[in-house]
Amino acid sequence: MPERPKFGDFDWWLMGIVGAICTLGLLQIYSATHNGNLAGMQWKQLIWIGVGITGMLVFMRLDYHAMLEQAPLLYIIGIAALLAVLAMGHTRFGSRRWVVIGGVFLQVSEVMKLIIIIVLARFFSEVRTEELTLQDLVKAGILVAIPALLILVEPDLGTALALLPVAGVGIYLAGMRRKHTLTVVALLLVLSPVAWHLRTHLKPYQQQRIETFLHPEESPRGSGYQILQSEIAVGSGGLWGKGFGKGSQNQLGFVPVRYSDFILAALAEEFGFAGVLVALLLYLGLVWRLVESAQKAKDRAGMFLVMGVAAILGFHVLVNAAMVIGYMPVTGIPLPLMSYGGSSTAFVFLALGLVMNVRMTRFVN
Repeated sequence: MPERPKFGDFDWWLMGIVGAICTLGLLQIYSATHNGNLAGMQWKQLIWIGVGITGMLVFMRLDYHAMLEQAPLLYIIGIAALLAVLAMGHTRFGSRRWVVIGGVFLQVSEVMKLIIIIVLARFFSEVRTEELTLQDLVKAGILVAIPALLILVEPDLGTALALLPVAGVGIYLAGMRRKHTLTVVALLLVLSPVAWHLRTHLKPYQQQRIETFLHPEESPRGSGYQILQSEIAVGSGGLWGKGFGKGSQNQLGFVPVRYSDFILAALAEEFGFAGVLVALLLYLGLVWRLVESAQKAKDRAGMFLVMGVAAILGFHVLVNAAMVIGYMPVTGIPLPLMSYGGSSTAFVFLALGLVMNVRMTRFVN
C-alpha cells in the first residue's frame, strides 16, 4: 500500500496567501452588496470557500498518479458534460453554461479547466524526447481545441481562452523547436487580418465587445458603459482610495458586477493604487509559490500539473486586471478567489489541492 503524503510538508505560506486573498475578496463583496438587494453575498461566498477547502483536502490525499491514469476517461466525461450543457443546460445572461444540481448552478467549463490540466500533464509527461515533434504539437492542439470550441459555442470566450495558457506553458516546458515557434508566430501574423474580418460572424454582443474595447467613448451609456465606469472608479481611487465602503462608483452601483468581474475596480476606488498593489503582490506571491512547488516536484508529471495551475491562475489575474482598466475587452474572466462565484472558487481550491498533493508526495516512495 503506497505511503500517504505527510501534512508536515503542507505549504502554509501558500495557504496564508490564499487566505489573505479570500479575506480581501469577502470584504470587497460585502462592501459592494451590503446596501442593495444582493446583501449577504459574502456569506454565500464564504460557504463556497468552505466547500472548496473541503475539496482541496480530499484532492491532497489522493494519488495524483491515479488521476493521471484516468485522464482519458476524465476527458471523455468532460466533453460529454459540455455537450450536455449545450443540449439542455441552464441559460443565464444570454449564455448556456450551467447545469443545475440540487438547486446549485454548476459551470461545467470550470470543471473542464481542471480536466485539461490533468490531461495535458499526462500528455507532456509521456513525451520522452527533448523537443516536441510537429505531431506532438498537433495532438496537444486537438486536445485543447475540442473543449475550447464547445465552450466557445456556449458562448464563453473567456473560459475558452483560459485553456490556451495551460497548453502554451506545457509546450514551452516540454521543448518546442525553434522552427515550430517561428511557424506558429508566422501563422498568427498571417491569420490576424482574417480573424479581424471574421469578427462579423460573431454573435452581435461579441462584435459589440470588440468595438467597445477599441472605442468605449462612442457609447458611454450603452456598450461602453462597463469599461468607462470601471476606468472612472479606478482613477477616482487615487493613491490611497476613498476608504472602505465609501467609493461612490461602487456604493451607488455604477460599476457593473462590482462583486465579481469588476471587483478589482471597486477595490481600486476604495483602497486606491496601494490596495491594488497589495492584491497584485499577493497574486504574484501565489504564482511564485506554485512555480517553486513545480520545481520541487519529484517527477515530470507533477511539474506539469503544478505549472498548468500556475499558468491558468496567472492568466486569469492578468486578463482581469487588464480588463478593468480598458486594456482588454470584457471577457467575463473572474479574479481568482476574490470575485464572487461558486464554480470558479471551487475550481481554484481543487487545483490547489493538486498542487499540495504534488508538493506533499515529493518525498514519498
